[in-house]
Amino acid sequence: MNVADIPEVPAWLADHLRDGGIEELYPPQAEAVEQGVTRGDSLVASIPTASGKTLIAQLAMLSSIERGGTALYIVPLRALASEKREEFEEFERYGLSVGVSTGNYESDGEWLSSCDIVVATSEKVDSLVRNGAPWIEDLSCVVSDEVHLVDDAHRGPTLEVTLAKLRRLNPNLQTVALSATIGNADAIAEWLDANLVDSDWRPIDLRTGVHYGQALHFDDGEKRELPVRGNEKPTAAIVRDTLDEGGSTLVFVNSRRNAEGAAKRLAGVTSEALTHEEEERLEAVADELREVSDTETSEDLAECVEQGAAFHHAGLASEHRSMVEDAFRDRLVKVIAATPTLAAGVNTPSRRVVVRDWRRYSGDVGGMKPLSVLEVHQMFGRAGRPGLDPYGEALLLANGHDELDELFERYVWADPEAVRSKLAAEPALRTHVLATVASGFAGSRSELLDFLDRTLYATQTDEPGRLERVTDDVVAYLVANEFLERGEGDSLEATSLGHTVSRLYLDPMSAAEIIDGMRGATDATAMGLYHLVCRTPDMYQLYLRSGDREEYTMLAYEREAEFLGAMPSEFEDGRFEDWLSALKTARMLEDWASEVDEERIAERYGVGPGDVRGKVDTAEWLLGAAERLAGELDTGLAPAVREARVRVQHGVKKELMDLAGVRGVGRKRARRLFDAGIEDRADLREADKSVVLGALRGRRRTAETVLENAGREDPDMDGVEADADAAPDPDPADEEREVEDQASLGDF
Repeated sequence: MNVADIPEVPAWLADHLRDGGIEELYPPQAEAVEQGVTRGDSLVASIPTASGKTLIAQLAMLSSIERGGTALYIVPLRALASEKREEFEEFERYGLSVGVSTGNYESDGEWLSSCDIVVATSEKVDSLVRNGAPWIEDLSCVVSDEVHLVDDAHRGPTLEVTLAKLRRLNPNLQTVALSATIGNADAIAEWLDANLVDSDWRPIDLRTGVHYGQALHFDDGEKRELPVRGNEKPTAAIVRDTLDEGGSTLVFVNSRRNAEGAAKRLAGVTSEALTHEEEERLEAVADELREVSDTETSEDLAECVEQGAAFHHAGLASEHRSMVEDAFRDRLVKVIAATPTLAAGVNTPSRRVVVRDWRRYSGDVGGMKPLSVLEVHQMFGRAGRPGLDPYGEALLLANGHDELDELFERYVWADPEAVRSKLAAEPALRTHVLATVASGFAGSRSELLDFLDRTLYATQTDEPGRLERVTDDVVAYLVANEFLERGEGDSLEATSLGHTVSRLYLDPMSAAEIIDGMRGATDATAMGLYHLVCRTPDMYQLYLRSGDREEYTMLAYEREAEFLGAMPSEFEDGRFEDWLSALKTARMLEDWASEVDEERIAERYGVGPGDVRGKVDTAEWLLGAAERLAGELDTGLAPAVREARVRVQHGVKKELMDLAGVRGVGRKRARRLFDAGIEDRADLREADKSVVLGALRGRRRTAETVLENAGREDPDMDGVEADADAAPDPDPADEEREVEDQASLGDF
């Protein structure tokens, strides 16, 4: 289909597509048009990565906007939201407006009401519905990217319930669901009352196979020699061969440690293939990576990148991950060793994909467990970039002939598993039952069950009565904790507390833990509050390593008076272990709020900078919720909770709270200014400029920005000389790595 023949889209679209080199639609895109995607018909598109899913979404959204509607694009990850925003902002030249929202779960996002396209995570959309965002009812088109994630135990129920609520609010809503790997796309289409495009067409050839011995064995029966030299690992041989052909490689491994180890080893291969210009550009990227955080992880990553390799996992700061992805797309970084999380979303295609580890540790089985076919096919789909690569190859590695046969049977020739709803798990239902009642979607048990009957779970379950039984158990829990109350007949109503918990986007069990801990307390220390929020299901606690139990048991008894709530007995193994894990996590937060260096924290707790910042963000959110609950319960703890929240937000002791809140200051600069005699933002507005400049290491632009953000009328630093007495003691590491804007760890 020629782009000029696409019906019911804006008049400018054909020329826009031609300017981007698109004259004809890909076959799956043409089929989507024939199935009515530009006429407002709902559609499930199950087509391979790089086969044009995003354009199908754009056709749906733009045609809907052309008819006077508003479009919502739901993504599973924040990083994907940023990527999609950049893609969609190209439409702003035609008068459309694009908004992105991924944080602040208490907001109704009123500013988004003026946008034509809104990009948001499923959690954010769920929170917008809970907070009564009126513009949600005006949506005409919703796109759900990576819809196969309804199968994910953590994210899936939220996506599932959110789609059900949006369709209930907007009976004529066009729903477009996208996925590259879905074993039962017809079932998803039936649930969403949608047409189906199910295709395996790709714009460039993708060959899948297994490396064994000295050869590649492909799915079509072809064998090709790919020798492994001497003590060389098969992965290194494949990367070297790919580099010889001018391509890049993604290597998937099963743990963070393995990702870092593989990248360090493969750097020896990639470094030999770099040009002088690439070495200079990579050195600049490495310098930027070092500025993100002063941790060993940051330094290790920078050293790998200087040699053309990188690792990618959740322990990295988001800035680390973004820079690595950009350098890989620019073909500066030649290989990324990554955990499977990279397969879920962000656009990082490569010539070859190597699934080195097809098993990973699972706590459910207490050992190594094979990856699902769906996960492996998601990884396979990253191979081959249209316009850049002549083909893509995805490879598994076999250690023996029997394993060669097993990998072909298990993954290469296998179809992805069917996507199954995870909604009936009690933790998921706790949250969504409360929100469904609190936001007015159900006012009785029968209405609640009727709403849940619209979910994917209801269409898939082969256990009659299970959803009803679990729902009744959840309702009983919510009533017992005063979040819901029963009325006449089977009526249900959210209490004032229940409404607050729903709007705060808390797991009701987290709210119950926080409320129980604060009730009856007249005062609280920061440690007590950190430990309280670390005990909740919404906080992923740090693991207790070998030897930790004894250390944290001693600490628990030393700090017992600070805990909000009774400490369990040592003989209650499970509960006591959880208590200690929460204590370890709380002590990490206490270190952060006591201005301990990030590198020391990472070393002490065995975590990466991404883990530190993730825990800090989560603690800030949970403490903000605790502050609201303290106010509602009138416990008198709200000031103490606020202090703990602000300290953990900025990573500072109490005396720096005001200074660190000035944008552009942050924890390290706040301490330098304080040591120079500037104790708060009022002092900063009146301080001698030479003292400010001295405390900020003579950085004029930084000093001007800080003074302007503090509200100083004359922030200009022209002609000002730094006061040497105000200058901090020299610290080469700080000087080299200090980030220009330390004001925030990122939006939560």
